[in-house]
Amino acid sequence: KACNVEAPVRVTSVAGLTLSPAATITCQTASALKKWVNGAVKPTFGRRQITGLTVAASYTCRPRNNIRGAKISEHGSGRAIDISGFVLKSGKEVTVRQNYSGKIRKVHKAACGTFGTTLGPGSDGYHEDHLHLDTASYRSGPYCR
Repeated sequence: KACNVEAPVRVTSVAGLTLSPAATITCQTASALKKWVNGAVKPTFGRRQITGLTVAASYTCRPRNNIRGAKISEHGSGRAIDISGFVLKSGKEVTVRQNYSGKIRKVHKAACGTFGTTLGPGSDGYHEDHLHLDTASYRSGPYCR
């Protein structure tokens, strides 16, 4: 009962990058993802060098960090997407777990503000292998770790 995505969209690609697997998210989250891809991901990796994003999670009805009794995650409303890797034109995947430096660190930092919450390696122990991006809004501004 606590989970619901208003007007969900199934996104298979964004700004020319394939999402694998496809993501079920809100239009607002899809728009933020497109803004981030065009404004940070493509310029950082090279517009012709990146072809896709590896999606670790999108819509799923579960509590935050899968902790029983916690509030429902933003994933439960379709307002979150987790990215675990970046697929290059060569076919190589650059993963957050193995390559959190340089380019991935830069695109993680650039997501702050486009998304209401950005979490990644070093943030809280639950996001060591992916970037969590969600469109929750806070009165105090974006939450970025």
